[in-house]
Amino acid sequence: MGSVSLKVGDGTARFKRATLCSSAVNLLMILSVLTTNLFALYAFNYSPTHHHHNLNSHKNISLISEHVSQILREIDSSQRKLAKMEKELLGYDSIDISRPNIASELKLYLQHHQLPLGKDSRTGITEMVASVGHSCEKSTDLLSQYMNYKVSGSCPDDWSLAQKLILRGCEPLPRRRCFAKGGSKLGLLKPFPLSLWSSVVDNKVVGSWSGYGCKGFDCLSKKKLSRECVNCFDLAGVENQRYVKSKGKNDFLLDDVLGLGSGGIRIGFDIGGGSGTFAARMAERNVTVITNTLNVDAPFSEFVASRGLFPLYLSLDHRFPFYDNVFDLVHVSSGLDVGSKVEKLEFLMFDIDRVLRPGGLFWLDNFYCANDEKKGVLTRLIERFGYKKLKWVVGEKVDAATGKSEVYLSAVLQKPARG
Repeated sequence: MGSVSLKVGDGTARFKRATLCSSAVNLLMILSVLTTNLFALYAFNYSPTHHHHNLNSHKNISLISEHVSQILREIDSSQRKLAKMEKELLGYDSIDISRPNIASELKLYLQHHQLPLGKDSRTGITEMVASVGHSCEKSTDLLSQYMNYKVSGSCPDDWSLAQKLILRGCEPLPRRRCFAKGGSKLGLLKPFPLSLWSSVVDNKVVGSWSGYGCKGFDCLSKKKLSRECVNCFDLAGVENQRYVKSKGKNDFLLDDVLGLGSGGIRIGFDIGGGSGTFAARMAERNVTVITNTLNVDAPFSEFVASRGLFPLYLSLDHRFPFYDNVFDLVHVSSGLDVGSKVEKLEFLMFDIDRVLRPGGLFWLDNFYCANDEKKGVLTRLIERFGYKKLKWVVGEKVDAATGKSEVYLSAVLQKPARG
């Protein structure tokens, strides 16, 4: 176990376990002290035999001065080695907080703190370490801007800045000591399950509409924001038919897929879940689903939450914050397309496999195959995992905007038990 969490004040702090590297630091310190003492003992007891006393005194002084200089060089070299090893142990010191124009809050957050009672006997950890993405170092100016706020005041309207940092790999972001913006009035919530399909009014977005092309849900309900979100905010329209009525052979019905679940389906994870309709349909069947989404082009997270569902604000570059083998079902569509590099897709697929229990279902829902190569790469990757193919359909759809025929892959796969 690489880290544990301890509740401190209003949040958690991540701890670094003492490792073999820390033992190496202690050993290096001991050797440095012994070397320094030996040089000093040698310097002050060395007495060359010469006939002339004055000449001897002068030579002795020169030798002592030379040995002292050598001792100082050894100490300086040891200190540099210790500092380097300390940075490697801490892991987050790639962000140089001594740079100018670094926000004081960022400096305070990144400082490591020794445990008040010393080394923890059960875990071996010795200090609290701030959790912040290593790629933040590449965007230090933006990160410092994000951490420049009035302590105990209202947080700036900078959600778009935070999301820009996340999409640059600066994830997790540091915590802040300011109050997130909310609505000016306490709104009444619609009861569950009525909230699943009730229209959401604009003022239910407690954050800000700044940075969006649309300034209300009426505008969003008529928009195509992605391949998975075509009028997806129109809960009374086509969105109301998803997963219960099929428009083509690639559209699997929800009840049919649930019937394939070995041992039942209780909890699931929807990756790139848009406005949360998959989770809503599952909630109607007493299945709890977490919807992973970002607020790209629309306030998806607030909309999902307003329906009484669980949004997870996380990029696909982030390791899923779940333990191994916990989900009965993982649902994903074209959000699985994370770029042209095969390795990037592999990292994502292995993490999906990690959180899915043996016997659980992986539902690939209308994955857009831009070309045969993309389809071939995904097919070969899936076959490497040894999943059982319960449903596998490759079909074509006509894009309403371009009129061109496009190829999509839909599949329901079952994770095998691995000894």
